[in-house]
Amino acid sequence: MSAPASRPDNAGQVTLSINDDIATIVFDRPEARNAMTWTMYQDLAAAIGRIRDIPSLRVAVLRGAGGKAFVAGTDITRFRDFRSGEDGVAYEEKIDSAIAALDSIPVPTVAVVEGYAVGGGLAIANACDLRIAATGARFGVPIARTLGNCLSAANLARLTRTLGPSWVRRMLLLAEMPPAEDLAPTGYLAAVVPPEQLEEQIAKTCRRLREHAPVTLAVTRETLRRLERRTLPDISDLIRTAYGSADFHRGVSAFGTGQAAQWQGN
Repeated sequence: MSAPASRPDNAGQVTLSINDDIATIVFDRPEARNAMTWTMYQDLAAAIGRIRDIPSLRVAVLRGAGGKAFVAGTDITRFRDFRSGEDGVAYEEKIDSAIAALDSIPVPTVAVVEGYAVGGGLAIANACDLRIAATGARFGVPIARTLGNCLSAANLARLTRTLGPSWVRRMLLLAEMPPAEDLAPTGYLAAVVPPEQLEEQIAKTCRRLREHAPVTLAVTRETLRRLERRTLPDISDLIRTAYGSADFHRGVSAFGTGQAAQWQGN
């Protein structure tokens, strides 16, 4: 799956390749640390659709191009056109839809994290069944320091289930970006290896998944997904408050210049 000729400049792409029974999704915008554009979200949806249509697939691997980042969130320029909290609600619904689609891929998913998995990138990696990280990879949602926005209830719930409430509070309230080595003891990562051993570890993990009973894996994953789909609170009012705030616009403007935002609490 390649980018069409009419694609806007710097829109990036998400590519899908098939090798035997393994699908590989690559977030390909290395000049921007693979930060997601709307076009890339559309590519991701298309890749997920193709995976659904190939019943012979056994594993899906997700990784970033360039070796410097998995996905560094959503492209900040997408937020400059936001005019009210309703834009934030619509954005979070779009992200929720993308993550939910990824979460329901019919085969086990493996995120390979080199460099940074930030914001939306962390949400994508977190939605995968397993995560393999290169040493030094960092994970976080530092929006309290950078943009002043918030997460949806669905994505916050997913993070809390996998990382635990203590790490989620540290990531969000203290804007911490823990390295893979700190997260490894929690079980959040299936493996942490030096970069030169990454390909070997990916192959090993895929081989183990391919050796196991596909039906058992499928029904187990779907059972877990159904157990996790509990009723979530409607926090659209809180999302409107965050994205409709003057602080959010200050954060977006400051982020674009590389300066620290001057928060005023309004």
